[in-house]
Amino acid sequence: MATLATTSDQSVNGAYRVDISRGHNVGRVSSEWFSRPDDERYLSLTDLYAAVHARASRATTRVVDSKEIRVEARSDSPERLSLIVPGEEDFVAPTNWSFGQLCSLVRTPAAYLRELPAALAGINLQHGLIAHRAEQVKLYQAHDGRTELRAATGPDYGRIFDHELVSAVMKIAGDGVGETRWKVPGVLDWSSMYYNPYVDVSRDTTTLYASDRDVFLFLVDDTHPIEAGKLPNGEPDLYFRGFYCWNSEVGAKTLGMATFYLRAVCMNRNLWGVENFEEVKIRHSKFAANRFAHEAAPALEHFAESSPQHFISGIKAARERVVARNDEDRESFLRKRDFSKAEAAKIVATVLNEEGRPPESIYDFVQGITAFARTKANQDNRLDIEGKARKLLQSVR
Repeated sequence: MATLATTSDQSVNGAYRVDISRGHNVGRVSSEWFSRPDDERYLSLTDLYAAVHARASRATTRVVDSKEIRVEARSDSPERLSLIVPGEEDFVAPTNWSFGQLCSLVRTPAAYLRELPAALAGINLQHGLIAHRAEQVKLYQAHDGRTELRAATGPDYGRIFDHELVSAVMKIAGDGVGETRWKVPGVLDWSSMYYNPYVDVSRDTTTLYASDRDVFLFLVDDTHPIEAGKLPNGEPDLYFRGFYCWNSEVGAKTLGMATFYLRAVCMNRNLWGVENFEEVKIRHSKFAANRFAHEAAPALEHFAESSPQHFISGIKAARERVVARNDEDRESFLRKRDFSKAEAAKIVATVLNEEGRPPESIYDFVQGITAFARTKANQDNRLDIEGKARKLLQSVR
């Protein structure tokens, strides 16, 4: 068993016990982990940055009139059509992603064109570009032996480069594998319920990803667990800080980041016992780069450097604030928060089963509500219930 740290200033020297029945589960990182092939997995932020910066350094941007783009079928595959664009001597090869963006521009289903012979697909796309009302298109091209069209967006698309996000993370996390306290997470041992933060970073465990259209990073401060109270058996209730962020410089998704406290990460990279989840997104609009520089990046640094005391105080206040002393109080408290009589009974029963006593404090009800949310198969319903729990906890801070 590790030497436990009750503040964020001391590190543990091994695994520590956690209780993941509290808080809620977040599967976003696990979804990324399942979907990434080996060539999209990186073992350090240094390697990730080098890859995404190199591709950006080979790229150029130009704005052209859509009617001036010419399409040629130079292979049997409709996805390997070639483009002739103003000011470019060589043929430009669209990627699968930019092909879809061009089709969207002229209101042509990309899936339909991909099923056609290349020549016919080229004729259809060319007709769409000519017949559709003229629009300016911002082309994002990469030059590496051949010229490749990585993105085709509107002229006001505010590109935030993937390497800019990685660079912002590196300011607080170094290489992301132990140079600072922020690192790729460890793994929960389900048999013992001990979480080990000291796990080698490999293709199977890494949470640093990038494809030709996006980047995704997840890091934690799991060697500095925080005690935010006691479990029913008297053991410390341990949390640690974590965040993930994402971006697409080619328009596949917004830039965003989420910060939170959590109790464990399993081998499948599911997040367990999550509390205080907060998320911010920035659309790639005209001034997106400025918003990232002045809002998102500083917010990430603030979270990384801030004291957990506010979080601990909030948990303590929620535990101390008794709001129900009998069954009538409990039902009334939950009914006022839009839970049905049957739902209220299930929430109370959940707390009774897990804690050995009925809920009394704000924190008891928060734990019961989040546990009840986990029983919902429908994601929208689950998120709605988790939102009520989050709002309830925030009401005492």
